Amino acid sequence: MERFNFRLQKLLDLKFEKEEEGKIVFKKAQDDKISVENKLENLKDSYSKYSQVRITGTVIEQKIMQNYLNAVSVCIDETSDELQTKTKVLEEKRQELIKKQIERKTVEALKEKQKQNFDKKQKIIEQNFNDELALYGYIRKREGR
Repeated sequence: MERFNFRLQKLLDLKFEKEEEGKIVFKKAQDDKISVENKLENLKDSYSKYSQVRITGTVIEQKIMQNYLNAVSVCIDETSDELQTKTKVLEEKRQELIKKQIERKTVEALKEKQKQNFDKKQKIIEQNFNDELALYGYIRKREGR
């Protein structure tokens, strides 16, 4: 019996590799976004913690605390901007990954369709062979009488 040979198997393998690379890039972008989210959350916690503390110390201590809160506020703004950028990058990587998955699935569907056609043809060939054997057996049996 003949074996199924998909002529575009190398293309399918290449599409699969590209999809895997896309998954890795997407995961990295996702990790970057999560890292920035954690950084932003820590900054907000720090700002919240120190903004609620009332300083009863000297003017210099109060000024230091105010400068610290201002610096944290600036960092929060910068990190928020960075988070928006990372979110956009993540969405781009998600779209690229979806596109690569669609391309791979398209080639896989073609392979599956060709395999089904191949199996049908092989089944017909096998059925014809079995019919011939049955016919030869019938003819031999008839001649033997």
